[in-house]
Amino acid sequence: MKATIIECAFGTLAFSEENALVEKVLFPKNPQNAAKTITKIESGKIVDEVARLIELLKKKGYDKFVFENANLAKEAEKLGITTEVAKPSRAGELVRSNMEKFAVETGFVKNIEEFNVWTHNITMEIAKLRVKGAVEKRDLIIAQAIQTLDDLDKTINLFMSRVREWYGIHFPELDRLVDKHETYARLILELGNRENFTVEALEKQDVPKSKAEQIAKTAETSMGADLAEVDLKQIQTLCKDVLSLYQLRENMEKYLETAMEEVAPNVKAIVGALLGARLIAISGGLTNLARRPASTIQVLGAEKALFRSLKSGARPPKHGIIFQHTYLHEAKKWQRGKIARALAGKLAIAARSDAFGGRYIGDDLKADLEKRLEEIREKFIEPPQVQEKKPHQEKKWRKNKRARKR
Repeated sequence: MKATIIECAFGTLAFSEENALVEKVLFPKNPQNAAKTITKIESGKIVDEVARLIELLKKKGYDKFVFENANLAKEAEKLGITTEVAKPSRAGELVRSNMEKFAVETGFVKNIEEFNVWTHNITMEIAKLRVKGAVEKRDLIIAQAIQTLDDLDKTINLFMSRVREWYGIHFPELDRLVDKHETYARLILELGNRENFTVEALEKQDVPKSKAEQIAKTAETSMGADLAEVDLKQIQTLCKDVLSLYQLRENMEKYLETAMEEVAPNVKAIVGALLGARLIAISGGLTNLARRPASTIQVLGAEKALFRSLKSGARPPKHGIIFQHTYLHEAKKWQRGKIARALAGKLAIAARSDAFGGRYIGDDLKADLEKRLEEIREKFIEPPQVQEKKPHQEKKWRKNKRARKR
């Protein structure tokens, strides 16, 4: 015999082939617990209520079970039963159209008014669980992490501009000799006074010999003012804090590398952890990124330029934030549009594979992308020739411009 199992707001019901109610297992009268049970059933998990209903039906001689949820049917096969999937089923339509009637008949509630209150409570609890599940997704955590990394960069640059100006009173020439902020801060913290900037001391700080000799020679003839010990200590304290921010930034990058490997390995394989995280953050999540077409991914981050082009008729942007990728910013100018399209296309495939449970295909996608890039570089070695407008075309364009102004 065949039975159809239907889950609803107040329990799990079983119907015969004639759509008659033959068995039931009701949920407890606790909205929180019932909501958790319904959420598990929707995700395809066998809960105690479903397992108990199957046992009751087996005792009545039922040997084939029909489910509307394909994942639930697949999971139920582990209980050693034969399953089918029918969506929607006639029994399910019957329950959904007469749910208040079945709730009263099964004894779950006394009347329709009580069932309406229950429906409101269970709906609110299910909504809370779904919001909580959405917030717990790791892709939103990644979005916060990349935004924190950007804030760290802004903070470090702000502090280092202050350090350079402050220490520049004592040793102004050092600003143009040392470009890297981290090295600049470390030299001040370790050496302090410009009199300590000797070749030997600088080489101990991993400064190349030629650069060390140049800095040491400049320090001897510096036109900067002398600093009191208490003033120098304050500058060194600020440098120490900046270096700790650099360490925090390095740890954040390592964390993002690990998190992206777990959440979006295919996207990471195409564009790297940092750029991939930025794309996820701009899109509002990995699922949102996966739902976007390649043409939209191509201009993510360039929305202002895109809308300006739509309003003014100017050329639309060829790329957005993906310009940070080495494939693009190291390419020749006339090749960038084609490379951006190829990169965005592979990104769209990678994001969909990551978001919807696909297998790892990052290496294959990257190999295909590199093959396409080689074709673009070979085919478009020279820039395209710019065609000059003919006199009659120029005149026609001016006429249309006057018409637009009217």
